[in-house]
Amino acid sequence: MSEPTQLTDLRAHELLAGYTRGDFSPLEVTRAVLDLIERVQPLVNAFVRVDAEAALGMAAASAQRWRRGEPQGLLDGVPVSVKDLLLQAGGPTLRGSRTLSPQRTWDEDAPCVTRLRAQGAVLLGKTTTSEFGWKPVTDSPLTGVTRNPYDLTRTSGGSSGGSGAAVALGACPLSVGTDAGGSIRIPASFCGVLGLKPTYGRVPIHPHSPYGALAHLGPMARDAADAALLLDAISGEDWRDGTHLGPVPPLSGCLHRGVQGLRIAYSPSLGGKAAVDPTVASAVRTAVEHLADLGAQVEETDPGLPDVEDAFRTLWSGFSARATRHLNDERRALLDPGLRETAARGAGLSALDHLEAEEARYDLGHRMGHFHTTYDLLVTPTMPLTAFEAGTDVPRRTEHADWLGWTPFTYPFNLTQQPAATLPCGLDDEGLPIGLQLIGARHHDALVLRAAHALGTALGPLPRPQPSS
Repeated sequence: MSEPTQLTDLRAHELLAGYTRGDFSPLEVTRAVLDLIERVQPLVNAFVRVDAEAALGMAAASAQRWRRGEPQGLLDGVPVSVKDLLLQAGGPTLRGSRTLSPQRTWDEDAPCVTRLRAQGAVLLGKTTTSEFGWKPVTDSPLTGVTRNPYDLTRTSGGSSGGSGAAVALGACPLSVGTDAGGSIRIPASFCGVLGLKPTYGRVPIHPHSPYGALAHLGPMARDAADAALLLDAISGEDWRDGTHLGPVPPLSGCLHRGVQGLRIAYSPSLGGKAAVDPTVASAVRTAVEHLADLGAQVEETDPGLPDVEDAFRTLWSGFSARATRHLNDERRALLDPGLRETAARGAGLSALDHLEAEEARYDLGHRMGHFHTTYDLLVTPTMPLTAFEAGTDVPRRTEHADWLGWTPFTYPFNLTQQPAATLPCGLDDEGLPIGLQLIGARHHDALVLRAAHALGTALGPLPRPQPSS
């Protein structure tokens, strides 16, 4: 029998194998995870709400199914958390905001939560987010600052920062995040885990995100095998989302195919658009050499992207205005000041401004579609830097006006709706994780996960964080 502290080190596919053999039960695993959450939550602040009683009830039911030899689905007995932008019946979804009241009936699941229940997952609770997911660091007027498990003085990234920190710590092997400008990939990079923004529409969304066609749902995990497992569990059809892709093939079976013969473009700075920390650049370049060693055809080149920062800012400001348009002056005063400013800017935009930004989005998607007729994958750093000081929206001692300045590798690929994954490829001199990004053509999620699995296996895991006060 494994000790509880060891159970939290296991990944989802290892837990499922252990349940099959009878080495331990979902109830033991859930108790171990809840015990770890109780110890680390005061330090890291990864969870908005943990429902231990409900989780233990789900785990007990799962344990009975495993004893009968009748597991319910892909994730039976696996603890999973969900970002607090997504509805989960039985408790409030407050989206990091003091403008929402918990005093209402919360009786609907988001499509991904419906699927998690159907697959037998143990739902632990909700993870922290910035307010309405508006910025890529996780602090909010409602829940305060979520910290990086590798260094409690640093940010976890965001806006799925609670999910990234929880997965890194072993407080859950799997978490569902959202990504409209990098909100899965940024915290995954900063916290040293794998995060995938799948092709837009693969995972159905309801209610529709205020950030529109920029917003993707996807898995956060410790490796590609677990990410594929979670993505298979939450993908597919849901009548509530008219933009979903419909039935999609499972991905877990494709991982073993490797990268032999894949045509991979490596762009260290997107043609000079990003100033990358030398330590980050070196780690990513070394990891890219591993891809070549594994049989990929790697070429250093750039996709020649136009500058789309203004277009993205226009869309983001407009969507922020839409997310907060229902608030009166009294409630608006409760918002994160940065969100309030962004929304005010968006409220002053015209329909023509928005349409011109959409035209730039279409053009970028066309360019990347053509690029992928030559290259199967594009590789970049995920972030040009490692995690910076917690409690600030931009790194100190920089000239960035807002968060778009320090996320040059993430938000363009929300405009194009492509699949993009980040995986850890080393630590900097301060022991902070470095991420590498793999980008595929639309609908080619399988290629992204194949490469992430091959490279992640070659690189090996990072040391687990050990936060202390």
